Amino acid sequence: MQNYSTFNRDKSKFHFRSPVTLALAISTIFLVFHNFRFWREAGAALWDGTLSDSLFMASLFLFLLFLHTAFLLLIPGRRLLQATTTILFIVAAAASYSADAYGVFIDKDMIRNLFETDQREAGALLNLRFAAYVFVLGVLPSLLLWRVRVQKIGLKRQLVQRSLFFIAGLTLSGLMLFAFSANYSSFVREHKNLRYLLSPGAAVQGTIQYARSMIPNAESNSFADTRGVTTRFTKTAHNKPLLMFLVVGETARGLNFQLGGYDRPTNPELAKVDGLYYFRNVSSCGTSTAISLPCMFSHLGQEHFSVPVAAHTTNLLDALNKAGVEVEWRDNNSGSKGVSARARTVSYDAKADATLCNNESCYDEVMLQGLDKSLRTIKDDTVFAFHQIGSHGPAYAKRYPQRFERFTPVCNTNELKQCSEEQIRNAYDNTIVYTDHNLAQQIAILKSVSDRFDTVLIYVSDHGESLGEKGLYLHGAPYMFAPEAQKRVPFILWMSDGYRQRFSLESACLRAELDKPFSHDNLYHTVLGGMGVKNAMYQSGMDIFAACRHNEILAGDLTASDGLKGKQ
Repeated sequence: MQNYSTFNRDKSKFHFRSPVTLALAISTIFLVFHNFRFWREAGAALWDGTLSDSLFMASLFLFLLFLHTAFLLLIPGRRLLQATTTILFIVAAAASYSADAYGVFIDKDMIRNLFETDQREAGALLNLRFAAYVFVLGVLPSLLLWRVRVQKIGLKRQLVQRSLFFIAGLTLSGLMLFAFSANYSSFVREHKNLRYLLSPGAAVQGTIQYARSMIPNAESNSFADTRGVTTRFTKTAHNKPLLMFLVVGETARGLNFQLGGYDRPTNPELAKVDGLYYFRNVSSCGTSTAISLPCMFSHLGQEHFSVPVAAHTTNLLDALNKAGVEVEWRDNNSGSKGVSARARTVSYDAKADATLCNNESCYDEVMLQGLDKSLRTIKDDTVFAFHQIGSHGPAYAKRYPQRFERFTPVCNTNELKQCSEEQIRNAYDNTIVYTDHNLAQQIAILKSVSDRFDTVLIYVSDHGESLGEKGLYLHGAPYMFAPEAQKRVPFILWMSDGYRQRFSLESACLRAELDKPFSHDNLYHTVLGGMGVKNAMYQSGMDIFAACRHNEILAGDLTASDGLKGKQ
């Protein structure tokens, strides 16, 4: 700031000669102190140590300095500039911490995650390092900013100064873009992801895009029932109700499942279960729960999915409901993101059970409480959906009871950079071992009631996780640039003998499907087909099991109400 300011006589305030110099000083602070990760990644990608590359990096700094300053100069009045910049300093500090600590990219979906998370999930990311970032890079510069005084100049002179700045900036930017056109072309085409590391620019852009997506319109004010005529099919008349456990995993990446070829025994119990099918090539709809969860329960598919449209359109649970299938959503995570809005929902207080919960969260076994009682009263086809907390980070070691700590030493902090790669992987793999145990328990429950029900279990995770590969941690990277670890998810199927016979499912046929590419887009159709349901949105070509099912006999239209059952 010394280039732009002088102390006044009482030494207590900073004086700037014009709003332009103040804006330049603020922009310099942002680019120098809040963008370490951006400059490191940009240097690794675009700088080879040559004089030409060095000049390009200098031009990139000047170009970004112009853009940041231009944005600040569009804010009228010193007080509004100070207030806006104070918010930006805090936002930039938090974004800088996320980028430096986890390699997190900030885009519209990451902003959505921020607004839709709960206190428990947000608290898992807080630590002393985060507080230090917010204080040093957010609070301190904000306090200094409010000590600033700008020399009073007339409106005409202000307009002249700002006009000269914009003219000079645009001219210089044009010259730099021309001189380094090849470098900037490479930056735009091959390294688009770098823009999501810019702080606070990426956060501002993401927030604007998120806000625009949430603006109500004519379509969002209406509710679209897309289910149409609903029919049921079955091989023959059966007395047994169908019972499905639909388990939605959290942050479980397919790369770490023993069943999928991982070189560690992370599935010791499921590996011993007969009749289990593991699909090895399944992709998620998104890289965050806020996107993947509503997407996987929607008929829209990834290509046509948007959160606002899905929020005002019937989903998989609604389709089951109309077909006369009883549905219960059990949630041990941060909510269903609207998926269970019209279904019976059970959630769990972190203080409800001292053996399975702590003040932060519950272990996933808590969702099995009271299940035996519910099963004794069921008379109709039923789907229980379980939304796990699973492998949610960064505090992986808090997601499983101590007895499931099979791999040691583990990372016991949410500051992952304080841990070795081995410690992080060990803690994460222990969460998969615990998920393996829970799924084995659920299969055991289904086996125990197979004399009264034809039973099936489907498990699929919402997205994967980065564990430090290429400096990335956690999840939520823009899908286009996200690594395979964040997009490849596990998908497991188990069926009772009665269920298999009921739908004439051929084991050899299912085994032939295990390596084929599938995605969350298949879930809507697979679950409907798995419960013997067809509606206007159902596509047999998207039903993973349809090719292996035989002798389907259409049972005719259901008499279920065309309306939605109320949330219980």
